[in-house]
Amino acid sequence: MFKKIMQGIIVGIANIIPGVSGGTMMVAMGIYDKLIHSITHLRKEFKESLKFLFPIFAGIGVALVVVARILEFCFAVFPIQTNLLFCGLIVGSLPFIFGHVKGKRITGGMMLSFLLFFGIVIVMALMGENEGNAADVSFSVINVIKLFGVGVIAAATMVVPGVSGSMMLMILGYYNTILACINDAVTAVTEFDIPAVVESMLVLVPFGIGVVVGIFLIAKIIELIFQRAEAYAYWAIIGLILASPIAILWKTDWNGFSVSALLTGVVAFVAGWLVAGRLGEE
Repeated sequence: MFKKIMQGIIVGIANIIPGVSGGTMMVAMGIYDKLIHSITHLRKEFKESLKFLFPIFAGIGVALVVVARILEFCFAVFPIQTNLLFCGLIVGSLPFIFGHVKGKRITGGMMLSFLLFFGIVIVMALMGENEGNAADVSFSVINVIKLFGVGVIAAATMVVPGVSGSMMLMILGYYNTILACINDAVTAVTEFDIPAVVESMLVLVPFGIGVVVGIFLIAKIIELIFQRAEAYAYWAIIGLILASPIAILWKTDWNGFSVSALLTGVVAFVAGWLVAGRLGEE
């Protein structure tokens, strides 16, 4: 249970950070296939699926509520070390992923799949440099529909390995708005400010419903892809994973670079690598 909660926390943190893929971290820790299976078979295998999904999503919730504030401090004070930590977590997953394609014949189509999805992450990183104007989330039927749609898109991209859901939110102009609403809701609850809680929920509820719908929709599609083209899917994931550290380092603030920052960053990278190994599939 504790291990699954920790895995959920790491996935949640990854989904908060633009440029980092929650789906990639699921793959890194060896829970991706089982998570997709549990989501798509929730009705047929309710107890078993819920037993697996509950601690994972509980950990994601902890990351959104608690770790987000800590992470904000880490990125502000130690951006190089924090980003290298996540690079270590991602790169540490590669031995596990290569195990799925080891010994299998490599075709031109598989390499095309690899290059295509490698390029997707790089393009997403370049597009996600700056967020547009803050989205209008004042209560209206149109905005509720928009928030639902944004939730569907965000969930779909959060589940796909190598694609950053938070970066997609930045591109759509909703990242800062949604993150601020989450933090405002937490503050309002702790202060028993009911009007502020209601105001935040008017944004978070339609967005959250869209997230749930998006997860179920994309999970079924991904399951079909793995059933019909597993080797191609894994080469696509390898491309996504190899490109992710490049995307993260591209977006890193290197203004505070120094020898000590580099050395501590290397330590953080190794720590991330070791954590990926411990949290990976046993």
